[in-house]
Amino acid sequence: MAKVTGSHLLVKALKNEGVNTIFYLASAPTAESAKLLFEAGIRLIGFRHEQGAAFAAHAYSRVSGRPGVCCAEAGPAVTNLMTGVGNAFLDGVPLVALGALNTLFGKGMGSFQELDQVGLLKPITKWTDQVNNPKRIPELINKAFRMATGGQPGPVYVDLPMEILAAEVEENEILFPKNPHKPARSLGDPERVKQAIALLSDAQRPLILTGTGVFWSGASAELREFVELTGIPFYTTPQGRGVIPEDHMLCFPGARNTAFREADVVLVVGTRFNFIVSYGMPPRWAPDLKVIQVDIAEEEIGRNRPVNVGIVGDAKMVLHQLSEEARSVFRGRGELSWVGKLRQQDKGWQEKSAALLNSNQIPIHPLRLCKEVRDFMDREAILAVDGHDTLNFARQSISTFIPGHRVNAGPNGCMGVAIPYGLGAKAAKPNAQVIVLSGDGSFGMNGFEIDTAVRHNLPVLIVVNNNGGWCAEGLMFGRELGVGRYEKVAEALGAYGEYVERPQDIRPALERAAKAVAGGRPAVVNVATDPKASSTTTVSLSGIFALQLGSRPT
Repeated sequence: MAKVTGSHLLVKALKNEGVNTIFYLASAPTAESAKLLFEAGIRLIGFRHEQGAAFAAHAYSRVSGRPGVCCAEAGPAVTNLMTGVGNAFLDGVPLVALGALNTLFGKGMGSFQELDQVGLLKPITKWTDQVNNPKRIPELINKAFRMATGGQPGPVYVDLPMEILAAEVEENEILFPKNPHKPARSLGDPERVKQAIALLSDAQRPLILTGTGVFWSGASAELREFVELTGIPFYTTPQGRGVIPEDHMLCFPGARNTAFREADVVLVVGTRFNFIVSYGMPPRWAPDLKVIQVDIAEEEIGRNRPVNVGIVGDAKMVLHQLSEEARSVFRGRGELSWVGKLRQQDKGWQEKSAALLNSNQIPIHPLRLCKEVRDFMDREAILAVDGHDTLNFARQSISTFIPGHRVNAGPNGCMGVAIPYGLGAKAAKPNAQVIVLSGDGSFGMNGFEIDTAVRHNLPVLIVVNNNGGWCAEGLMFGRELGVGRYEKVAEALGAYGEYVERPQDIRPALERAAKAVAGGRPAVVNVATDPKASSTTTVSLSGIFALQLGSRPT
């Protein structure tokens, strides 16, 4: 019978899981596997740093809804991968990381690049394992995808020793899973669904808060149906934006702090009570707030704050159950005065912010830059954002209308993500407009991946909010970076570059950059902005979490 190597089995296993793109950095241990992957029609995108490859896989997952795959060689390559894997772990993103191991048989002998890679990755993954028998490759790759996507999503790691990849086995002895894994969907307890609707129907100031669980379950339509059926205002976490378009009539981002502080009942779907929402605790939330929490992971129910009703289940299924239960209860109900209050406060915030958004000051205010980017973007554009102040200014001023089309630093606060995120997003949706908005400090971390964009035909438009340092001037010692000419770096790497100092020149520069992108070249527009402008002092904190501007349907 025919013999095949572990590398052949790896390729077939990945193909069986529907993998069509891998982000990696080439080297000797997996050279044969890479060659076979290429021959099998899987796109290999070679990065300049393994960290960037992991970030790109993260964004690919967020944009496509399928697990991104990244691959690193042994030793320092795996440790380079760890920042991206840890970032996905805290962000709850399904990611499959593969790492080579130089030798299994030399373990404990002081062999080249000998590290306990499984031990290093275990604390920052949902599951990790080492393949010690080539016949088990299909089983463990299938398990990797099941673990990454089942329950609360997250990253996994598979260690692949060189001897195992090179070993030959009889092909007819291998058992392959027949189809890609699809996570099971679980319904919520019907009695608790009734209890939840009873609480919401009695509320005077009800609220809905959702996170990425809605995105991963594909529950955008179910969420919108429930919002419109009940007339309850909704908010999302920064990572869950776009599950309902943010110009919806029940979205009031400018009133977010008031809504959280004064709500009497909140329905929380697919998000954690972590620091992003102040752990669900006072003073940001009322002490007597009644909480209904829906989550796929039972361990999340009641974490940090006790709940009145906890429903364990898939967001899509439970939202459908809630809508069915609410249909007769909420039929014919008029708008609550609570909704009018939030609408009026949101309108006031927009009016208050207009001066900075339209400012003609030089140096350019970052909010003016964000406004120009916002007005230039397609409605369906994918936006990758990076940097402390840059991230906060963008939250306040740039809306998202499509699920998965907003990727940012997340709960890990990881800088340097935006350019690799942009490349991963472009790989996932090559026909989409992909815009990267990065701070200058963050740009310096992975800016060389512009070379990756050029080599692999991933034309993204990169805008640098260049305030000459880390954070705003005066906020920290050692912030100074100087106004770097990053557009010249882009030009040297084969991309289009342009430098802007005046607000009226931003739009024309974006249009010229977009022409370069349409022609297949990545582009960098480097914009000099006010070093004194701080997102936590220039703008009230009531807008920190995503101010939505623009017209709303009546």
